[in-house]
Amino acid sequence: MRVLVTGGRGQLGRALQKSLAQHQVSLLDLPEMDITKDDVVQRYFNELTPDLVIHAAAWTDTAGCEADPEQALLVNGEGSRIVAEACARSGAAMVYISSNEVFDGEKREPYGEDDPPNPINAYGRSKLAGERHVKSALERHYIVRTAWLYGAGRVSFPEKVLEAATRDGSLKGVTDEVASPTWTADLAAGIAVLAQKAAPGTYHLTNSGHCSRFEWVQEILRMRGLSDLPVEPATLEEFGAPYHKPVFSVLSLDKARRTGIEMPSWQDALARYLRGAD
Repeated sequence: MRVLVTGGRGQLGRALQKSLAQHQVSLLDLPEMDITKDDVVQRYFNELTPDLVIHAAAWTDTAGCEADPEQALLVNGEGSRIVAEACARSGAAMVYISSNEVFDGEKREPYGEDDPPNPINAYGRSKLAGERHVKSALERHYIVRTAWLYGAGRVSFPEKVLEAATRDGSLKGVTDEVASPTWTADLAAGIAVLAQKAAPGTYHLTNSGHCSRFEWVQEILRMRGLSDLPVEPATLEEFGAPYHKPVFSVLSLDKARRTGIEMPSWQDALARYLRGAD
């Protein structure tokens, strides 16, 4: 199978290359592939003739999206439309990587795939726009909502926590934002199974279980033998972020389980990641 991964040099793209190693995988990213340029996207489709496209390219900077919502919609919305329509023309199936932030966080129990989205920030609205474009453009699509990604290829949340611990000797952790930390290696493995064995549709894939940012910080420190470092609880408002976040955006994994995909716990994933496991 010929697989094209947009955003291929990002943390998820790197993980997908490993999980799909038995296939012919092409990783494309900026500057060569600008997903907002229809002619550029079509040229690569013509050259590579993919059977499957995993659309991981996105603008994920929440603060940046909030400051420039039009650019967020251009990249995450219109860019996804362009890729989806290229898939429709070529007959390729498409996996669109979406976000837990399409939900408002008011439910207080895990969100199912059929729960109505209601994003409360510009990033979430742009990702939801992408979902809608994908659904309208082609039938053979998989919308994969996930959350709190970390992995090789960038300085992720665990590294930021450990760097701050070394530098400052103390930390703050947000208590009023709860979701599921997700290692890209586990997500990529789940996507590989999903795209080859499951019926098209919308799926939630995260590591199982959930925690607050505060609890995530504590667990990172504990696993590194740094439990004695103080972690001060704080709210999102106290951090002064220029955007709103869903307070509780845990995603239900029931549909994935029925499909035969069992996602490891977030604690197990974190331990393997910190050990340097593939």
